[in-house]
Amino acid sequence: MKKILLILLLFPVFSGYSQNIDIKLLRDINLNRNEHLDGFFRGLTNSASPVAYGTPVILFGIGLLKKDSGLKQNALYVGASVITASVVSTILKNSIKRTRPFTTYPDIEKVTSGGSYSFPSGHTSDAFSLATSVAIAYPKWYIIAPAFLWAGAVGYSRMDLGVHYPSDVLMGAITGAGSAFLCYKAQRWLNKRPRK
Repeated sequence: MKKILLILLLFPVFSGYSQNIDIKLLRDINLNRNEHLDGFFRGLTNSASPVAYGTPVILFGIGLLKKDSGLKQNALYVGASVITASVVSTILKNSIKRTRPFTTYPDIEKVTSGGSYSFPSGHTSDAFSLATSVAIAYPKWYIIAPAFLWAGAVGYSRMDLGVHYPSDVLMGAITGAGSAFLCYKAQRWLNKRPRK
């Protein structure tokens, strides 16, 4: 009980300090960006949802064509992971209701669309859910490395383009990876259950 009370008392100090670090890091990234790369980062950020939702659909289609039940099962797992991450991110956004950085700090340059609330980053959540679930389903370095490189670049693009704080991106990555891991555990549990 004493530890919880201490945490509650110190929370305003830590949150104020972490907010200062958050905006300082965002300013360093956003205000010092190479503006010639804005189009590239917009394309990268816009790839998050189509790639995250398209990949399991394509995998499932290939599984149907090849009559490969393992591929179809992996596609369902990857799809469930992305959907779970998206749902959790949306719930968190609408519960926490953190405003976008360009709204709170007018010096932040908004270079792409930023819709609802800020925390966590939904694009980053989708990207890390896909990268983590694909890495679990296909544990080969030549799949894992590009998947996480793309996911990390999507997360960075959200800060570069001025629509998310670093903590939004970090929480998006945790949400995405966590959703993939939980869906993996749930799938294993379901597969172990005796069938009637």
